[in-house]
Amino acid sequence: MIELDAVWCAANPIPLPDGDTSKDGRGRILIVGGARDVPGALLLTGEAALRVGAGKVKLATIASAAIALGVAFPEAAAVSLPEEDGDIAAAAIELLLPMLARVDAVVLGPGTGDKEATARLVRGLADTDAPEVMLVLDAAAVACAGPLDAVLERWRGRIVMTPHQGEMASLLDCDKDAVAADPERAAADVARRYGAVVALKDAETVIAAPDGTMLHYAGGGVGLGTGGSGDVLAGVVGGLLARGLPPLVAAGWGVWLHGEAGGVLAKRIGPVGFLARELLPELPGLLAR
Repeated sequence: MIELDAVWCAANPIPLPDGDTSKDGRGRILIVGGARDVPGALLLTGEAALRVGAGKVKLATIASAAIALGVAFPEAAAVSLPEEDGDIAAAAIELLLPMLARVDAVVLGPGTGDKEATARLVRGLADTDAPEVMLVLDAAAVACAGPLDAVLERWRGRIVMTPHQGEMASLLDCDKDAVAADPERAAADVARRYGAVVALKDAETVIAAPDGTMLHYAGGGVGLGTGGSGDVLAGVVGGLLARGLPPLVAAGWGVWLHGEAGGVLAKRIGPVGFLARELLPELPGLLAR
């Protein structure tokens, strides 16, 4: 197991954009998610992607939340999607599919909770030909992925999953205690099964790659266990993928940046009580460092 620390970061540097790089050249990302009871989650994910250097962000969410989200986040484009019972409706897939040809990465799942509705989205978006696009599955998009092996097969090698232990247990159809007892094995099994990089979040995070590579991050602190923290991590990873980093490097840097931002806030504010949105301004400085 490789420790995810400053030595690893130095050995896996993130290239700086050259002076002529446009916002399109810095990476375009589509973020799909949100629901009536979590209408602001995509704001955290989208801002995180921009804070790590992505050039353009498009947020696709339920129609009742899209306008407010666009006003709150003027740096991003907002797309209104059909909704049903407060979740993204199946009819949204037809609107989303043409967008895949114009982005470098997709983050699917922040702010979602209904597994059935999210599974329809994953199935509809994954069952298309987008050979250059990277995919981040977060929240319910991970929890619902258990029976979606065949659909996700064409994305093998281009997926990052960012589950907590409860979402991993749902994917594996097992008890959460079984995941907690051996998180390395759970992450490695899913990584091989889906051809994905898996960042299994907890007090200590384990990152598994399909080739058997394992990273371990022990930092961050208990304060990161707060609402919206995972949405930030998904955006960091997605933004780095959009910039062209390979999945394992994007996941490693994402976990490190997210955790180190938590460490900075723990020292300045306190070990608990800081907010997920307060992580965001810390990211560019950590990235530059």
